[in-house]
Amino acid sequence: MLYYGLSPSRVLRVVNAPARVEEGVAPGTLAGMQKAGTKAKPWEIWVMWRADTGKAPTMPGTTTRRVIITAWRYPGTSPIRGAVPIPDDVLAELDAEGLLEG
Repeated sequence: MLYYGLSPSRVLRVVNAPARVEEGVAPGTLAGMQKAGTKAKPWEIWVMWRADTGKAPTMPGTTTRRVIITAWRYPGTSPIRGAVPIPDDVLAELDAEGLLEG
């Protein structure tokens, strides 16, 4: 967040009210976006999160807890698309380490 100049409250605002939500790069994740910048120099703020099914307390007014994985700025306007393909060897490594859900 420091690298991109994003505050924690700005990241939470994207998670709580995204303009667009897509399937995240990693399995079981979602990515949300809000537009920012000006008409002359537009950019977007993206946040990737996953729903946590643990027994930790949830945020008031929600039924699931969300774990924020990463946040970044995208220069310009991103195209609307599906999931980004992940190589099979990387998926196998993540699965072996128990980092994938479902």
